[in-house]
Amino acid sequence: MSGQTEERAGSRRVGALRGLAPFFAPYRGKVALALFALCLTAGVSLVLPLAARRVVDGFAGGDFALLDRYFLAAFLLAAIFAMGTGLRYLVVTRLGERVVADIRMAVFDRMIGMSPTFYERLMTGEVLSRITTDTTLLLSVVGSSVSWFLRNVLLFAGGLVMMLVTSPKLTLMVLGIVPLVALPIVALGRRLRHLSRDNQDLIAESSGRASEALQAAQTVQAFSAEGATSARFAEVTEKSFVAAKARITVRALLTVIIIFVVFSGILGTLWIGARDVGAGAMTGGELVQFLIYSGIMAGSVAALSEIWGELQRAAGATERLIELLAAADSVHDPDVPQIMTAAPRGEIAFEDVSFHYPSRPGERALNEVSFSIAPGETVALVGPSGAGKSTVLQLLLRFYDPASGRIRLDGVPLSDMTRAAFRRAIALVPQDPVIFSGSVRDNIRFGRPEAGDAEVEAAAAAAAAHDFVLDLPEGYDTEVGERGVMLSGGQKQRIAIARAILRDAPVLLLDEATSALDAESERAVQDAVGALSQGRTTIIVAHRLATVKQADRILVFESGRIVASGTHDALVAEGGLYARLARLQFTDGASAA
Repeated sequence: MSGQTEERAGSRRVGALRGLAPFFAPYRGKVALALFALCLTAGVSLVLPLAARRVVDGFAGGDFALLDRYFLAAFLLAAIFAMGTGLRYLVVTRLGERVVADIRMAVFDRMIGMSPTFYERLMTGEVLSRITTDTTLLLSVVGSSVSWFLRNVLLFAGGLVMMLVTSPKLTLMVLGIVPLVALPIVALGRRLRHLSRDNQDLIAESSGRASEALQAAQTVQAFSAEGATSARFAEVTEKSFVAAKARITVRALLTVIIIFVVFSGILGTLWIGARDVGAGAMTGGELVQFLIYSGIMAGSVAALSEIWGELQRAAGATERLIELLAAADSVHDPDVPQIMTAAPRGEIAFEDVSFHYPSRPGERALNEVSFSIAPGETVALVGPSGAGKSTVLQLLLRFYDPASGRIRLDGVPLSDMTRAAFRRAIALVPQDPVIFSGSVRDNIRFGRPEAGDAEVEAAAAAAAAHDFVLDLPEGYDTEVGERGVMLSGGQKQRIAIARAILRDAPVLLLDEATSALDAESERAVQDAVGALSQGRTTIIVAHRLATVKQADRILVFESGRIVASGTHDALVAEGGLYARLARLQFTDGASAA
């Protein structure tokens, strides 16, 4: 455990920024141009004190022609400096925006493909915080602070060299204060790194809690839990503020110490230098030149101490983003996937499949389940809540991998194919229909983006959604709001069914697909599903047995096992669990039959 702690602490160093190198690699030309502009402006800054020395000495000597030439050269240098600074800002800022956009896209692409197991360990809101807050921090650093840091490193090094050239004696005096500057940086820098990382972690946790609460705002309000929810959010936010306050205090203290020590050293050096000028050991121009270089070096040290804190925060943000990019997924595609050469037929086989959810390792959701479904067959899965019905669909979509056993599609193990390949052969209507912000048409077309308007409307009609869609203010172009807040539960479900119908896949998965519908709509959808299932392999998960009576076969689940199999009539006549469920839902077993 201690080793892990040490590793985490070490990773908080600014060296973590090296993880950004792959994102800069495609833009080597722009990086080179930015470095050129950086070196140009730094070089001009270091040449200007030489001109100042000549001006001072020239003025003292009365050589006004020489003075004019140096002032003209100074104006030229100022123009070069201005153009170089503008070029540096343009290139670095645009490069920063491009790189951070690439990072955001890379992290999102990685996260959108992660299996549900990953999100059992990490809140969605925290992932969103990393994609937004952390990348925004990186934008500030990559688009500004890094170039400013490098510029000040160049100014520090160049200023030091020119100080040595001007006066070795005074330079050694200035260097005597370097240990006094380094000590607080080392002592307080580590504390600042820890506080920066803690601050970012708490911001992410705060975003996670806010996202969770706002997505369930109606539930929170229905249970009058606004106060308690706000209190929990306020607690995390306050912790984040306390951590930020501590970080700001340490950083301010570091800045005060460094600036005081540096400028005290410069004042002491100025005192000695003035005495040397008076003694004739150096000219007034040389002293001015030395002082300007001292100011450049002191300013660069102060700037570096300021920027160092920003780089440490960026290192923490980089570390968190790289963690997401490098996150291991429990489900992954094979290195050499098997290609399905023929069109999918929809033959499904579960072979001794056992599975437990990662969050409940001691509880088997499926226990040595075996069954096969022929192409075009309609099979219903029924049983009490928690019996394993929906788990079958989760495994068939390969959101999880079974602990043991094998699942095949058309005889090919799912683990031997890419997930994208075999999922194209499957259409899903989930128990909780997902509606995206956008129009009704966009939500239905999500099932097959290339479908035309006529196909979208035909799918809606087949799902008994066409009439209510036409009654909406703008018909199929009506915006449904975030998560479909403008629609009722039944309307959402019918749009989800229309989406699956439009997908036109050989395998259709219906997970409580009609649970939110009224009796009339349910009958219309059942008729549509019945027509749709012709020639397709269909798996229906349902608690309401009226929706599965016409299935070719019914598999009865209990405690993760298949306890009975047959048609509706045969299972009612057989007695057992299915017959008991039927008696609960119908007037009696006879009428159910």
